Amino acid sequence: MKNIILSFIFLLASGVLLNAQQSDATTTNTNGPEISFENVTHDYGTITVGANGEYEFEFTNSGNEPLILSQPRSSCGCTVPAWPRKPVLPGEKEKIKVTYNTAIKGRFQKTVTVMSNATTNKSVVLTIKGEVMAMPTEAMPEKSASVNTSSPSK
Repeated sequence: MKNIILSFIFLLASGVLLNAQQSDATTTNTNGPEISFENVTHDYGTITVGANGEYEFEFTNSGNEPLILSQPRSSCGCTVPAWPRKPVLPGEKEKIKVTYNTAIKGRFQKTVTVMSNATTNKSVVLTIKGEVMAMPTEAMPEKSASVNTSSPSK
């Protein structure tokens, strides 16, 4: 009976010690840069050929060390990202501008992968989507044909 009680106390103490070690590991990981986006998806809706295809994704360094972005990569050449080249200090807000080439007609969904030195979110995927339609053409008014049913009077 003493062995069972001692074993139970040993297991309980081991569990408490392991839990304390995990808590310490969690708190140490909160140090460092962190990237937080307001939103990671933008829907242009329906836009016309040649429309402004620019959108800015705003983010914050919510960590306590400078955040450094690596070169963001787009899923194709029709989507071009522009990002801050300097380190983003803790608490600062910055923007990543994504430009889509609206000369290409049709539905689209493109991504930009942002790599950084963030502690938890080292890679964030930004998404843009929408549909590019041809410009509506103006139709010239057509003259309606009128039928003359009256007989000429003399």
